[in-house]
Amino acid sequence: MSSSSTIQAAFLCFILLQTAIFTSLSYDDFDPSEDEWESATATYIKEANGSIITEGACGYGDLHKATYGRYGTGLSTILFNKGSSCGACYEVRCVDHVKWCQPGSLSVVVTVTDFCAPNYGLSSDYGGWCNFPRQHFEMSEASFTEIAVKSADIVPIQYRRVECERDGGMRFTVTGNANFYQVLITNVGLDGEVMGIKIKGSRTGWIPMARNWGQLWQCNINLKGQSLSFEVSTSSGKSVTSYNVAPANWQFGQTFEGKQIYNY
Repeated sequence: MSSSSTIQAAFLCFILLQTAIFTSLSYDDFDPSEDEWESATATYIKEANGSIITEGACGYGDLHKATYGRYGTGLSTILFNKGSSCGACYEVRCVDHVKWCQPGSLSVVVTVTDFCAPNYGLSSDYGGWCNFPRQHFEMSEASFTEIAVKSADIVPIQYRRVECERDGGMRFTVTGNANFYQVLITNVGLDGEVMGIKIKGSRTGWIPMARNWGQLWQCNINLKGQSLSFEVSTSSGKSVTSYNVAPANWQFGQTFEGKQIYNY
């Protein structure tokens, strides 16, 4: 066989091989949403009306006022990330358990509102569900029973980050005192996770605030008698500035609504 014939034969084999590989793959093999799912476990907290009503480690206070009560969740240490995950939204579905999972591969979207503390007195496979490095969701009863039966103790789940859908703008609740100023940020869209905040009085420049805990931020400056503006940055690097959302006569304990962060 000539060298040219050998080259032609080799090229033909290559084309046939590539065709065979292509036809053996389905579109499902390229579904990016499937690649985003990660494995974890889930339990639930039994409280009034199926909701999480306690304040939680994110500092949101009354979770019904923050609109997170029925769909709030606590995360284990590795997922909670020292509070920076507060406000993030996850889609969760029960998997691989015919007895405990609701039929139809249903999913539910939950918001991070709390920390599921480890219990190293118990085995991570028996009661110590939130021990490091387990990935675990401690859900409300209402959200848990949308994906699994109520009598289940612990179920295998898959989860993935999704955008948070919120009504209205971000909300800033002013607390503290004249020399210890705090702001709680709720109703954050898109990422949900606030990674940085700056505050500006009508007589100051922009002042970076430090995370106190969860989504409660602080600075040691007296801003009484000044209108307040906020610049919020989220985990995706997006930021939004809300000018003069609190008037000069604001009072501690009040909540003000600013702009929302959108995916554009």
